[in-house]
Amino acid sequence: MAYVIQDTCISCGACEPECPTECISPGDDIYVINQDDCIDCGSCANVCPVDAPVPLG
Repeated sequence: MAYVIQDTCISCGACEPECPTECISPGDDIYVINQDDCIDCGSCANVCPVDAPVPLG
């Protein structure tokens, strides 16, 4: 199951360099996760100051 970034994202960018598959990128207002490449490791969630990344589903 992949992760998704919620609207609580503050676009701080802490999650992007932590992703081992480089599937996180800046979106229009918040960061986004490419669901096809996410390996559900939780690295992004571990560094997020606002708990924006959550498991999808």
